[in-house]
Amino acid sequence: MADLVLGANVFGWTADRDTSFAVLDAFVEAGGTMIDTADSYMHRAPGNSGGESEAVLGEWMAARGNRDSLHLATKVGGLPGRAGLGGGNVAAAARDSLRRLGTDRIDLYYAHRDDPDTAQEETLDAFDALVREGLVREIGASNFSTARLRSALEISARDGLAAFTAVQPHYNLMERDDVETAHVPLAESASLALYPYYGLAKGFLTGKYRADSPAPDSPRAEGASAYLDSRGRAVLAGLDEIAAGHEVPVPAVALAWLAAQPAVTAPIASARTVEQLAGLLPMRELQLTSDELGLLSYLSATT
Repeated sequence: MADLVLGANVFGWTADRDTSFAVLDAFVEAGGTMIDTADSYMHRAPGNSGGESEAVLGEWMAARGNRDSLHLATKVGGLPGRAGLGGGNVAAAARDSLRRLGTDRIDLYYAHRDDPDTAQEETLDAFDALVREGLVREIGASNFSTARLRSALEISARDGLAAFTAVQPHYNLMERDDVETAHVPLAESASLALYPYYGLAKGFLTGKYRADSPAPDSPRAEGASAYLDSRGRAVLAGLDEIAAGHEVPVPAVALAWLAAQPAVTAPIASARTVEQLAGLLPMRELQLTSDELGLLSYLSATT
């Protein structure tokens, strides 16, 4: 059975408290355990300041008493006012996240994006201190170039510091080249878990975005519609055919393709309703044939 990581970026944004609780309950009931959030989710929404997703998760875990059965990932470095990976900021942001989440530890703590203005030694010292204190179990890197990820791994090995164990790149059927040529080989050689985000290409791979239908009323509509070119239409046609053959929703097929790629530990996908989540969950048991995987890879190739 393939794993699915539930993206929590919509909680406290396009999913209100009660809807978020329902989605989380349905995810756990289906056997899901890993949830991915960030301190910056969702600061861009009107009336928000950041930390809303973590706060919703914290309230839900307290209500359900299920923290010990979950694998919780959050991030530092992307929240205005707590931006960057300076040592003091990493330490303070971790404690802010722990408070909002209502927990005593973060299972996987990501650097949300690289910070070229801070020495990697300073950042890794701060992460190492959190691990030694027991506030963080493992650390990861999101939106890092392979060169910077490799140098961070070398510094950790040289200085005896906690090392990144996971990488989170932008990767899906429509966004492949950089990850497959650079991140995947490094993840394999360094035994890094690879958790792709935007596994559904900002919603495009759900099949909601078609040339002959109006774009859905969604904050992601513009980004998703950008994929609606000849390659995108070919990919959707392939997904439609395979989904019909397996009698599963289109997004489940897109996620199953991603889960089957080399080095991928589990894709990340979000759902703002229980109905949307139901379209994702079949990917956990969906086994695509080699021909089906090859067809989608061929249709989505950029060259």
